[in-house]
Amino acid sequence: MTDQEFWDNRWQQGQTGWDLKGVSPAIKQYIDQLTNKNTRILIPGCGNAYEAEYLLQQGFNQVTVIDIAPTLTQQLSSKLKPFIEARKLHVICSDFFEHESTYDIIIEQTFFCAITPTQRADYAKHMHKLLTPGGKLVGLLFNTEFNGGPPFGGNTTEYLEYFKPYFKHISFTPCENSITPRAGKEVWMEIEK
Repeated sequence: MTDQEFWDNRWQQGQTGWDLKGVSPAIKQYIDQLTNKNTRILIPGCGNAYEAEYLLQQGFNQVTVIDIAPTLTQQLSSKLKPFIEARKLHVICSDFFEHESTYDIIIEQTFFCAITPTQRADYAKHMHKLLTPGGKLVGLLFNTEFNGGPPFGGNTTEYLEYFKPYFKHISFTPCENSITPRAGKEVWMEIEK
């Protein structure tokens, strides 16, 4: 089974236990302090794209979401059609690792933990390629282990090794406003190119 089949089946069967049913509080807090509405923003492995929808509602006009699951991206294209027609949102059904463009901010929300750990070094390398000079990768990573996966866990010591070859400014801090089931198990990541 390909990654695309695996994730598309999850969406078709409603097996989306990772779905928060809304914007992550930590990401909302980050978005709320952004002032440039022309910032080019990417959300990979976007899921239901609550963060993208929130960005659009706040007036951001260069938002791109990408996910590998056709069922999901079709749903998003229908749900967010007015933003797509206004050219404020781009919904892409593709493999993140094949995506080519540049962004000022990339928001991480449950994508890193969904890819296999063997892809993490490639994730860091590809993030560097997609970010503009001075661009930032921000969001949440799990700081805990899981049996099996996805989600795949890990810790900041491990994560640092993936990003060090590509980025100078890397920060992981305990997340102070995780949702209750994830409290104490997440770190806020801010990495600048």
